[in-house]
Amino acid sequence: MPQEDRSRSSQADLVRKVPEVPAFSIKYMDLQSSPEDDFYSYSVGNWLRNHPVPADKAAWGAFDELLERNNYLLREILENCASNETKEDTGSQMLGRFYESAMNTDIIENLKFGPIAKFMEKIDKISTAEELIVTVSGLHSTGIPALFHPYSDSDKKNSSIYAMYLDQGGLSLPDREYYLSENFKIIREQYVQHLKKMFMFFGASEIDAQSYSKIIISLETEIAKFNRSQADLRDAEKNYNRVEMAEIAKRFPDLHLKEYFGSVGLSEVGYVVIGQPEFFESLQKLLLDRPIEEWKVYLRWAVLNSSAPFLHSAVEQEHFDFYNKKLLGQQEPEPRWKLAISAIDGSVGEALGELYVKKYFGEEAKKRMAEMIKDISEVFREKLKKLAWMSEDTRELALKKFNRFRTKIGHPEKFRDYSSIVVKEDDYLGNLLRSAEFEFNRQIARVGRPIDRNEWYMSPPTVNAYFSPTDNEIVFPAGILQPPFFDVSMDDAVNYGAIGGVISHEITHGYDDQGRKFDADGNLNDWWNRSDGEEFNSRAKKVVDLFSSIEVLPGIHINGQLTLGENIADFGGVSCAYEALQRKLERNPELRTDIDGLSPEQRFFISWAQVWRQNIRDPELKRRITIDPHAPDRYRALLPAQNHPGFDLAFRQRATKNGREKETEKISIW
Repeated sequence: MPQEDRSRSSQADLVRKVPEVPAFSIKYMDLQSSPEDDFYSYSVGNWLRNHPVPADKAAWGAFDELLERNNYLLREILENCASNETKEDTGSQMLGRFYESAMNTDIIENLKFGPIAKFMEKIDKISTAEELIVTVSGLHSTGIPALFHPYSDSDKKNSSIYAMYLDQGGLSLPDREYYLSENFKIIREQYVQHLKKMFMFFGASEIDAQSYSKIIISLETEIAKFNRSQADLRDAEKNYNRVEMAEIAKRFPDLHLKEYFGSVGLSEVGYVVIGQPEFFESLQKLLLDRPIEEWKVYLRWAVLNSSAPFLHSAVEQEHFDFYNKKLLGQQEPEPRWKLAISAIDGSVGEALGELYVKKYFGEEAKKRMAEMIKDISEVFREKLKKLAWMSEDTRELALKKFNRFRTKIGHPEKFRDYSSIVVKEDDYLGNLLRSAEFEFNRQIARVGRPIDRNEWYMSPPTVNAYFSPTDNEIVFPAGILQPPFFDVSMDDAVNYGAIGGVISHEITHGYDDQGRKFDADGNLNDWWNRSDGEEFNSRAKKVVDLFSSIEVLPGIHINGQLTLGENIADFGGVSCAYEALQRKLERNPELRTDIDGLSPEQRFFISWAQVWRQNIRDPELKRRITIDPHAPDRYRALLPAQNHPGFDLAFRQRATKNGREKETEKISIW
């Protein structure tokens, strides 16, 4: 392996470099700020001043700090796998070879464009639209995106089996707005120059490269026009359109989807769920309207663009310069070993995660987490029982759904077997492509079969959590069950404000504006009576309006409709976790003590705010506002906390008018 930072560091060096645990701390607070006037600065002001965004990041916050620490731990695991210490273990051998292939830049430099030559040769031979679509199927099977997005998942209206889905796609920039909005005019100009440079790297003349770049931006702009907005993509009902296979050829004759499915091994599938039918109708028209040679240019770009981060340095650097530096504001690339960890975790994450949990995840954390989930679940159940605005018939079904809630903590019971993937020490991109092919084939093979209730959608080291509406379950990977989210050394107030808020957030997702549409069996089904649905929407609109009123950059506001589900979950997260803490304190009055001069309630809200501490570069903030269903972290810290009645009591926030206390309206859903 190459030397220095691209090689296996000594164990002492690894230990020395592992970042400290990013735990809750009063040192992060700015006590010169008033919690009533600027709660974010009060909670994390010192941290914000002392933790600027690192040069190799677009944003830096609590999630990033924990991910950074995890990366060092995963690096140690992978370095050991690449050594002679674990050669007897086949899973470790695979991980070691994968890591070495990523780190051996000498081989990657020598290969140049060799790893993608076979794709380009196939594209060169295309002469008909049917051949084009069959070629696209081959790209999809190795993880290369083009034209549209295929995948299998639980059938949202028959959650006991897997269905095949086709969704819109076809864009190389983050979203349709990057092609259509004046806000991204400069990015579009830079994108055209990037396209030109990349084609010239691949061997095109300057004149041809200029021509190719115009073809790509023209085609992708047309495709962008019939992509749905991010807010519209959140509508579960609108994005579920079952089409029988017998109707596919009649409805989309010029997309040759029958040939597509035959090519990927789904000739016998009975139906497909088309997410956005108008997209596919417009796409087939565009396929007819534009010459086949232009589409071949488009496919060459799809291959080149998706492969660029894993090719030789000139191409890798140009890709970084546009997609990270210009698009996100990131100043420098991350060290190669971090990029390798991210790629391996994304490819064979459960193999890496199995070693991670063996070394770093204890049963005590799992036990404590289960107790907290049970505690908070009881609070949510009581809320459902007593909710004043919900009628009895809807309440009965809401409780039925809640009683079937499932929870997963830490890691899968059985880890995925990746032994069929061929992993070579001298073929980094090939390893990634073969891993993607393994996953694609795994998803194809399960279409029409019963759901595997033990499947996880995040790898164990992931610093995140999720709610699955079709499985009706909340899932917490081992990676997030560490400080600042979960800390066995901290008082209950801190833990209920951090991981308690995350638990409540995920539970509330089952009853947010989209999650509420899924019934106790995980099926998309309108089980609410009309008046309750209208009341929910009326309350939800207040959340939309509140967040939409916030201007985060000049002329750019939060999209309240896009972020509605996450915002409802945040409001519910604070509400349920706070109530759970109150019950814990009532059961154990001896715990009601001030720590560092702060009451349990104050520490609860400060802890909630501290997990959302973040500095972020403007270009990255602009991107997230456009595509991210989450509001910026600053407002996730502020608004759910300040909306809760307990916040006013904790910080004695009382604005007065004419000597009388002024009431502030609180939004209440859950």
